[in-house]
Amino acid sequence: MFDILLPTKLYLPPLRSNWIPRPRLLARLETSPQTRLILISAPAGYGKTTLVTTWLRQIQATGRAHVGWLSLDDDDSDPQIFFSYLSALLRPLPGVHTALPHLLESTQSLPPDTLIKAFVQDVASVTEPLILVLDDYHAIDSPQIDAALVALLERMPPQMTLAITTRRDPGFPLSRLRSRGELIELRAADLRFTAPEAAEFLRQTMGLTLRDEQIAALERRTEGWIAGLQMAALSMQHRAGGDRETFVQSFTGTHRFILDYLVEEALQQQPEDIREFLLATSILDRLCSPLCAAVTGHEGSQALLENLERSNLFVVPLDDQRQWYRYHHLFAEVLQARAVAERPQQVAAWHQRAGRWYAQQQAHTDAIRHLLAAADFPRVADLLEHVRPQMEGVYQVELWLSWARRLPEKLIQNRPLLNLNYGWALLEVGDLAAALARLQLAEKGSKKPFTEIVIADHSQWSTLPASLAGAYAYYELVMGDVAAAQAYAQQAVDFFDEDENHNWRRVGLSLLGLIHWLNGRLDAAADAFAALTRDMLRAGKLVDAISTDYVLAELRIALGQLNQAERELQQRLQIAYEQSDPPPLGTSDLQRVLSELAWERNEQETALQHLATAARLGEEAALTNWNYRLLLTRARIKQSQGDYGAALALQQEAQKSYVENPLPDVRPPPALRAQIWIRQGALDRASAWAQEQGLSPTDEVSYLREFELITLARLLIAQAIHDNDQTRLTAASALLQRLLDTAESGNRQGSLFEILLLQAMIYEAQDDIPAALDPLRHVLLLAEPQNYVRRFVDEGRPMVRLLQAAAKAGISLAYTSRLLAACTAEIGETTAAQPLIEPLSERELEVLGLIAAGLKNKEIAGQLFISINTVLYHIKNIYSKLGVNKRALAISKARELHLID
Repeated sequence: MFDILLPTKLYLPPLRSNWIPRPRLLARLETSPQTRLILISAPAGYGKTTLVTTWLRQIQATGRAHVGWLSLDDDDSDPQIFFSYLSALLRPLPGVHTALPHLLESTQSLPPDTLIKAFVQDVASVTEPLILVLDDYHAIDSPQIDAALVALLERMPPQMTLAITTRRDPGFPLSRLRSRGELIELRAADLRFTAPEAAEFLRQTMGLTLRDEQIAALERRTEGWIAGLQMAALSMQHRAGGDRETFVQSFTGTHRFILDYLVEEALQQQPEDIREFLLATSILDRLCSPLCAAVTGHEGSQALLENLERSNLFVVPLDDQRQWYRYHHLFAEVLQARAVAERPQQVAAWHQRAGRWYAQQQAHTDAIRHLLAAADFPRVADLLEHVRPQMEGVYQVELWLSWARRLPEKLIQNRPLLNLNYGWALLEVGDLAAALARLQLAEKGSKKPFTEIVIADHSQWSTLPASLAGAYAYYELVMGDVAAAQAYAQQAVDFFDEDENHNWRRVGLSLLGLIHWLNGRLDAAADAFAALTRDMLRAGKLVDAISTDYVLAELRIALGQLNQAERELQQRLQIAYEQSDPPPLGTSDLQRVLSELAWERNEQETALQHLATAARLGEEAALTNWNYRLLLTRARIKQSQGDYGAALALQQEAQKSYVENPLPDVRPPPALRAQIWIRQGALDRASAWAQEQGLSPTDEVSYLREFELITLARLLIAQAIHDNDQTRLTAASALLQRLLDTAESGNRQGSLFEILLLQAMIYEAQDDIPAALDPLRHVLLLAEPQNYVRRFVDEGRPMVRLLQAAAKAGISLAYTSRLLAACTAEIGETTAAQPLIEPLSERELEVLGLIAAGLKNKEIAGQLFISINTVLYHIKNIYSKLGVNKRALAISKARELHLID
């Protein structure tokens, strides 16, 4: 975090020595094994925090459980702040894992659901009972955090219990927990003082001597409201007996009316110095002696705070050392209203003094909040400029923007760095027009003399050109001007030396990588992401490096560099497992890509083992689009296994879970489904997909549509074979040639393999095996060093025929033989069962059958829609494989081997 977390928010408040024991309520808090949530929900002033503190202190005294305490306020509605406190809360626990801290150190924007899963992973490693208390949960205004807590309640280990104190019920349903007996709840009706408790409180804690009927009247009129009783007692402490009776008789009204009246009464009873101290410090969320002294100028602040606590004047200690306090919330609200009414000119000065003190302590959040309240906008602008780089790393963009938007525009105009930071923040929330205006102001200001501009953080000034170039690159990329984006991103990278590990260089590298990827320049994209990974590792950002590594591995595969992809993945996994237990979130994707590599090499058992590990790690991490990627990998394996129904279901599920992100989705699920339909023979469905996508074989070829156009070529080939339509084969051939040219120019060997195989299969469909051997020879020579297998096996029967021809021609004989063995083992049909050293192909069996039926060569050509030369080629192959030289001998030998009837 850019601010140091406040330790006082993690301290369990100390017990008051004179507080009233409430055994009836403490008994209600005793949990059972199935208890997941304890909810204490009541308006302010009902003793929620005190009751829970008493209960937890008893638990600590007996050592029954570990206790984690978090006092919440409005700033904690930011998920990153909230989860940073949760992470800090777990840190002292024995044996706790560190998944959540690793995530929070990442520069990636991660959803609360991911963070809560990491929190659960950490908690699961704590074997002893744990009670986590979120005090004042009503301060949280975040549906994301509400949803994360729902996930926590569903997933948290049995040794953990969550307790929440709040003025209103949390923003998630309780009925399910209630119906399953997993909820303990206390409400205002439970927390009210009974008559005996009220009597003990007024007499023992507040030191009042009252008659039973007076106590009963006060208890009745406050309805057991503890804050009302306390204020009434404060007002009565300095009254004489008769005056007390009059007070009791006149004491009536609603809670708010009572509170206003009693605070006024209580303040009237205080000496002037105490009264002034209360009004001045009412603006503070937390009180300590140095801060109070800075605001009030009163050097005896510690003694005053301790005196207020002893007097029960609504001061709550926040730590065991009595260094930090806070006012009771209702008391503070009324004090603040009174301060505004009585000291309107001083309130701003108090806020300004508090802001300056917090700024000196590097507590920027509190400093900015107070300085904004004081309308000290120049100082706020200075602080915003200083804190923006640190806030960028933890994705607190919305919080920073909420501050910046309160600054007068005139003040911002001559601050180029502030405008630059403002522009970046607006880019990240998608307000592109406003972002561009800010970036242009920053650029304009950067060219002015120093005497005409204001710079608060000179450390950022030297890298302003790189930051500005990166921001323009981001803007142009989103707007679709890829060429401009590339030029700006290159400027950001070139601003630094190659070995200089600066954030803006990493930003430029990541943008360059995305731009190269979008343009189909996968070599350049891989180089950019490889450099980015190295920089992240040097900066100690292991989680970010792993996230980049899986992208790099996908690029390597697209480039046909399977060996290098596997080597880099194994190296990164070794680092991940050595440096972290459990491994960093994102490791799941490394295992997933290893699964795909093993499957491509037909190492099926190894592939499924990697996939199971990926699923386990991914479930714990749940990074953005992790499930989408995992489902698509599973679908590819199911498709390869011939389980088309399961593959289709997985692809549809994947598409539903997809979250938009900057990474190009080059294999979209609709096209993947179309490929399955083609293999199933559902050509009408595949044709409907092509029409919906507006695809045509004459479309301009681009990398982002490359996979869709390859799928269209497959569809055309299948339709041509089904309908005996030569024109579609011609169209597919022309499309594949254009795809081949662009894939070769981009060195995309992954695409090249598939295109060449399809070209060979077109010739196979035309019975032109000699022509098919040219593209097949090319792809075999490329594929053998990388040990591709499934790419061939998944093409089925036509590939067997082609590989047999390649083996006969002596092309990569050892590799071709291995592929043939894999194919025939997978297909398990007649081509593998024929009692011949070299089996007859499906087409050759057709020709043999027509010969046996007495057809002449010309008639066979007409029957099969092939040329006479092709018929002669097949007959020659048949004779060779059967070891004969005449038709009659061929028919006789074929019948002997049961190849024909």
